[in-house]
Amino acid sequence: MGGVYLTMTRELLRQVRVLDPISGTDRVADVAIASGKIQAIETELTPVPPDTQVRDCQGLILGPGLVDLYSHSGEPGFESRETLVSLGQAATAGGFTRLTLLPNTVPVLDSPAGLVWIENAVANRVLADRRTEAKNKTRFHFWGALTLNAQGQHMTELAELAAAGVIGFTDGQPLPNLSLLRRLLEYLSPLGKPIALWPCDSELAGQGAMREGPESIQLGLPGNPAIAETAALAALLECVAATGTPVHLMRISTARSVELIQVARNQGLPITASTSWMHLLLSSEAIGSDRWQHPYNSNLRLEPPLGNRSDQTALIAGVQQGIIDAIAIDHMPYTYEEKTVAFADAPAGAIGLELALPLLWQALVATGTWSALELWQGLSTRPATCLQQSPARVAVGQPAELTLFAPQHSWQVTPQTLKSLACNTPWLGQQLVGQVVKTWCP
Repeated sequence: MGGVYLTMTRELLRQVRVLDPISGTDRVADVAIASGKIQAIETELTPVPPDTQVRDCQGLILGPGLVDLYSHSGEPGFESRETLVSLGQAATAGGFTRLTLLPNTVPVLDSPAGLVWIENAVANRVLADRRTEAKNKTRFHFWGALTLNAQGQHMTELAELAAAGVIGFTDGQPLPNLSLLRRLLEYLSPLGKPIALWPCDSELAGQGAMREGPESIQLGLPGNPAIAETAALAALLECVAATGTPVHLMRISTARSVELIQVARNQGLPITASTSWMHLLLSSEAIGSDRWQHPYNSNLRLEPPLGNRSDQTALIAGVQQGIIDAIAIDHMPYTYEEKTVAFADAPAGAIGLELALPLLWQALVATGTWSALELWQGLSTRPATCLQQSPARVAVGQPAELTLFAPQHSWQVTPQTLKSLACNTPWLGQQLVGQVVKTWCP
């Protein structure tokens, strides 16, 4: 089902559940789409114009296209993990109409020439892929590196990158130098671009493979303490307070971080924040669980590591309350060989573009923990706002940037059903409920 495209220019979605987080609308209606725009939303649309493709959508969800704040591309540098084409197909199959890529490719995106190359590569590869209609592809955006080679030592030509069209700036790695961080914030302030920073003290984190706590002791794995995040976050918030430069806090994973962010917001600091989808679904207890093919599943080796149960609970509440603005996918593909090693030796990261919506829906919406609108806010409108973009809307006259989701459709996660080249997910081989039927992108 995922990512099926129709060639008809006029479509009518009968009795679909329409979600529009901007207006707070959640209702069942007929939706007419033509020429890349939403033409009508009515309780019942009659008569049906000729040459209209009519789809019975009872039980299906129609919402604005999903937006990913940050994910990784294998290309350039590691095409065996993921290509730009497979990445775009995975995003579309998962309902994402906007995909924002981190700069830590090989070479790092730290110059205008690198941006030109990857933009041309996206355009050429997607147009050459016969399975993807040019008018219906996921739109790529690109973070520019803060420092040369993303090594945290010397600033890139930030003004030149901004003029070239990067969406914002991040290394996707912790910045080890607070003096450099302060200078970056002062220099970037007049450029008016989003800045995403990962609060993590690498020395405190050490060689920790999972969150420090009772589970890490029981499993015999080196622990990564929560203060590796919170100490770095406290220092970062002080820098924001001193400079006044807006910052997005990425990869928030601890309960204490949620508390610090709430205090900073109450003080008026110009910050937004995101957590990853897997940190909402799982805690460190999952690493020793027999829920997967085996305990110590290396696809649960993440960075930052999965939090303890209290962290997971705080993150779920934090997103619902708006303390944490958005849910990021942080899609990080690796080959089978790279991940098939001991847990502590495995590279950190997992794929998620095709899995996030169905798994989050089943865990949070189907259980009544969140409303459907709250989930869609976290995956669509709020990420767009964090990127200083206009969120997509499901409203008459708006561009058809939409995701059609079947919450009851069952499918199995296999290398054949995934569009991503990579399969590094703990849900590989499992049966999921919920799948994207179609994605529209103007």
